[in-house]
Amino acid sequence: MKEHLEQIRVQHEGLGSEDLLRWSFDTFQGDIAMASAFGVEGMVMIDMAARIRRDFNLFTIDTGFFFPETYELMDKVEKRYGVRIERVKTQLTPEDQERAFGPALWSHSPDKCCQIRKVDPLKQKLSGLRAWITAIRRDQTANRATARKIEWDEKFQILKVNPLADWTTKQVWNYVHEHQVPYNRLHDRGYPSIGCSHCTRAVQPGEDARAGRWSGFQKTECGLHTPEPQPELVRLSPEPLPTR
Repeated sequence: MKEHLEQIRVQHEGLGSEDLLRWSFDTFQGDIAMASAFGVEGMVMIDMAARIRRDFNLFTIDTGFFFPETYELMDKVEKRYGVRIERVKTQLTPEDQERAFGPALWSHSPDKCCQIRKVDPLKQKLSGLRAWITAIRRDQTANRATARKIEWDEKFQILKVNPLADWTTKQVWNYVHEHQVPYNRLHDRGYPSIGCSHCTRAVQPGEDARAGRWSGFQKTECGLHTPEPQPELVRLSPEPLPTR
């Protein structure tokens, strides 16, 4: 597949999101899965996939630190769409992590925490697949600005499909309202981007949509969609991270 990637890119870059999803499911059958953290883009992808087929593979990297509202939404997804969400987790429990690295690892070494609780479990999950589907968009972060609808993921050595790569925030919310898609209640309380409860806060008026993630650090990605691990970060300000 990798050797024919450029031809596949050219042939499918112009496909609409639903057509690209349909092609992905037909091509890879049971060897492709959709990853979701249940943000609003992820909910669009889930709704779209469910309209194409009911037996698609859906998983989340469950860090154990999600907001209660996120777990609540996951229950709604399983009931509404009749799918089972596979919860992929690290073998290191929060208690084990604290014993190994001290309390609140995320507050001083967020990259290390993300590596343990997100990146490593994802790598293990993807090792058994031929392709994965994400809900990333080009205008979310600088790292995602060059995302193609179909690309080779060098980090995980797998084909990556990004059906919403060229969507805008307005398009995402228009779809949600048109199809009455459920979404995380935190979006209505100033959380445009939602991750772990320890490292996510509400965004203030005038701030970037990702400003609430890893506040106080020069960090906008957990590492799942970056080419290589980034150097250890230092805090840019004394602003404390959430402790919930």
